[in-house]
Amino acid sequence: MTFVSSFARWEGDPKVLRSGPSSLGAPDRMARALGWFSLGLGMAELLAPQRVTRALGMEGREGLVRAYGAREIASGILTLSTEQQLGLWSRVAGDGVDIATLLTGMRHDNPKRDNVGIAIAMVMGVTLLDLVTAEAAKARHRRDKGRRRSYGDRSGFPKGIEAARGTARDFAAPPDMRRPHAPAQLSGRSGAEVAGQH
Repeated sequence: MTFVSSFARWEGDPKVLRSGPSSLGAPDRMARALGWFSLGLGMAELLAPQRVTRALGMEGREGLVRAYGAREIASGILTLSTEQQLGLWSRVAGDGVDIATLLTGMRHDNPKRDNVGIAIAMVMGVTLLDLVTAEAAKARHRRDKGRRRSYGDRSGFPKGIEAARGTARDFAAPPDMRRPHAPAQLSGRSGAEVAGQH
């Protein structure tokens, strides 16, 4: 990431030598992973609902699978956004709907009943992960809200203050950043003449 940051800067800009530790905690990283998982699953359900229904012996419910795919994509976008909490809890609610729908496929005349059982077990596992992540993220952000952050270990001078001394003096500013002429010099009058008029 540091390489990309430095590569994308203009020639005169300071370079990023190294980045500090991430402010994302373990719950945030897990939430991000679940958000991407939602997007991938939602796209699969939107683009190939027939494969899903055929694997579960639930043919004829392709429209429902597409709707669930759109829901997954919306949950994934929310989970990856600043509304992480809303996204995670929408995933938990969606998991409940998925389990209820899958239970209808456990009928005795369904030849793919075993597949439905496996799918239910997988969704229950993901539901547990969603619940744990949502609760952990909620606790972490509640704790961070009242805590004053300390940035005492950070510095704008990665090589130290002494190494930074004199750097500005040696820096050749581009023409558009140089100090403009004083108003008195632009008008052709001296500073004393201008001051005498006031």
